[in-house]
Amino acid sequence: MDYLNGHFYSLNQFLKESFGEKLYKISLDGGFTCPNRDGTVGIGGCIFCSRGGSGEFAVKISDNISQQIETAKALVSHKTKSERFIAYFQSFTNTYAPVEYLEKLYYQIVKRNDIAALSVATRPDCLDDDVIELLDRLNHIKPVWVELGLQTIHEKTAKYIRRGYTLDVYDDAVRRLRNKNITVITHVILGLPFESHSQMIQTVRYVGSSGIQGIKLQLLHVLKNTDLEDEYAKGKFSTMLIDEYIDLLCDCIESLPPDIVIHRLTGDGAKKILVAPLWSGDKKKVLNTINREFDRRNILQGRKAELRRH
Repeated sequence: MDYLNGHFYSLNQFLKESFGEKLYKISLDGGFTCPNRDGTVGIGGCIFCSRGGSGEFAVKISDNISQQIETAKALVSHKTKSERFIAYFQSFTNTYAPVEYLEKLYYQIVKRNDIAALSVATRPDCLDDDVIELLDRLNHIKPVWVELGLQTIHEKTAKYIRRGYTLDVYDDAVRRLRNKNITVITHVILGLPFESHSQMIQTVRYVGSSGIQGIKLQLLHVLKNTDLEDEYAKGKFSTMLIDEYIDLLCDCIESLPPDIVIHRLTGDGAKKILVAPLWSGDKKKVLNTINREFDRRNILQGRKAELRRH
């Protein structure tokens, strides 16, 4: 197994090993909503979630999913010569519908020659047995990834962000998905209000030992027209500085098992609705700073090892 500069197991490296090439995700919209918005679990969604259900980069919804795919492929055509893609359903909760609807939608996706894998973002409390059975059948046609929005293991924070389910629900979902050999990717937000550095490390360590195959580490963004924006405007919390975030991020990655794929290092909110932290909008600068910090840590470790030998 090859690791990116010896720092972590990157998504790009995983894709090259698994599919023989780097693949791009195309963000699609299946027309879903969320039980945390329609009153089943809550109203208004998680405190940080945008009006688009975190799907600002998805192709605008169309009843014709094939048309969505072609439009999404055109948007990334300048980045890749590959003829295969990962179909990514990100907006809202993408298993929150009758299983008949899910079957019709996802079967037409996985049977396409230009789709190499299906990635479905959802909530752990929206994975009934019949849904997992469907995902299992799909997984026998093309690789299926299920992305679970956990964000934190700390119940006080979970209540504050209005997540709407307890940690044991996540544990049960991971267990049942892995029993079907379905790949699980967990989303974690770093910088949630009132959490300490050590609490965030605890979340990442817990997730790393929960049986998952991948993780997305997301910097907390304050977005326009969210309840989190109201909290921020009232001065109830502050967002992380770039050096603070990168120090935490590197600590988190170093606390993970080396075979877990890092699907995201920070994330970047759509600039037109980004309130804070504004430094996160310069993605190139952020990634370069992360690499420099890892290089610095490797140099220090090398010096310590050299001193021990003498």
